[in-house]
Amino acid sequence: MARETFPFTSSTLRSLHLQREWLEWEDRRRAITQQCRSRRCPPSPRARLTRPRRSCRDPAVHNALFSGDLQQVQALFQDEEAANMIVETVSNQLAWSAEQGFWVMTPKTKQTSPLTIAAARGYTDCARYLILQGAELLDSLLDGICTLTNREPCAPQTCVLLNFVFSGEKWSQTLDPQDLPLGLASAPRCAKLLLEAGATVNLAAQDSEETPLHVAAARGLEAHVALYLEHGAEVGLRTSQGETALNAACAAAEDPGRGRQQEAVARRLLEAGADARAAGRKRHTPLHNACANGCGGLAELLLRHGACAGVRNGAGHTPMDCALQAIQDAPNWEPEVLFAALLDYGAQPVRPEMLKLCASFPRALEVLLNAYPCVPSCDTWVEAVLPELWQEHEAFYHSALHMVNQPRRLQHLARLAVRAQLGGCCRQAATQLPLPPLLREYLLLRVEGRIQ
Repeated sequence: MARETFPFTSSTLRSLHLQREWLEWEDRRRAITQQCRSRRCPPSPRARLTRPRRSCRDPAVHNALFSGDLQQVQALFQDEEAANMIVETVSNQLAWSAEQGFWVMTPKTKQTSPLTIAAARGYTDCARYLILQGAELLDSLLDGICTLTNREPCAPQTCVLLNFVFSGEKWSQTLDPQDLPLGLASAPRCAKLLLEAGATVNLAAQDSEETPLHVAAARGLEAHVALYLEHGAEVGLRTSQGETALNAACAAAEDPGRGRQQEAVARRLLEAGADARAAGRKRHTPLHNACANGCGGLAELLLRHGACAGVRNGAGHTPMDCALQAIQDAPNWEPEVLFAALLDYGAQPVRPEMLKLCASFPRALEVLLNAYPCVPSCDTWVEAVLPELWQEHEAFYHSALHMVNQPRRLQHLARLAVRAQLGGCCRQAATQLPLPPLLREYLLLRVEGRIQ
């Protein structure tokens, strides 16, 4: 759908971009798998003449595989052709019927392999027998790894196959651990098995140049990030777009909830020496990504580790600009936390015409107005406030209108003078100076609900 025909939000565009990257990765993964199989097991002229793999819908085969009946499996799968047959299962799923106007039960056919079924249910003896009969191990192993989710503590199919691959038993293929998708081994135990078997932790994908650390960071897999760092993963490696793992972690923090998960990953990377100022080809820093996603905690973490609050990306936008542009896309966050952090670490006050973007967030608007020595004209933002919101926060909005182009209190001017003197060290200095708590909070632009 063209952007001109539908008003995509920035969050939607980022989601579509990530989905497109995933589909491209899946195409590359399948191509690499086919190349590896062709390189390691070149097809003979006789093999080219063999007929395609058989499909099976026999309930007896299904019962044997899904129940783990080893005797039945041995009786049914006695050669390589049978071990590599395509098992078709049919299940009823709800699907929307546009013609009928309601949800209907629709049969859906799924194709898989006997080895994948046996290993997925932890039937080790059945899986071992199928492998010894010549079942294609690499495809089942890749399917096992790629279907994991980061909520699973362990994936039976992957761990069963990995244990068999690296146990020294006889099997039909030669498998190099470097060919396995370490970055997608979502169960930590599986990733550890690959590493112990000699997988290269810094091996990058051929086209994207993503390393396992990039993938784990982008998906918020803190345990994997820690594991890869322990095995020598380099935090400074860049993708073909110039992105580091820290960039990937911050770009994937699509909302404040996900931001807390990505914050833990970013903390691991920063403690390992990641550069908080490292920018990609478009000069988009991790801080730009954190602010564009409305993640105040993540942004503050980056600022504490040296991120620059005033740096501009390739489009000329500062992190503050990114935060203002994203304020409407994340309704359940606290923009005042992010704005205060940026201002405390040296960001300049926003341009008055940009105040309209946060006019419907009175707490955030108060923080930004208190960065000026004099409240600027309200013509740019007062019309953007919804009537019901104005009524709910009438005391604040009236106080802001009353102080437009009026002298501020000496106390406020003194606050700005101290903040200017401290510069980008304002927050750090405020926590170290022997100040009363109320004065410290006032210095750090505490929200009071009115403009004085």
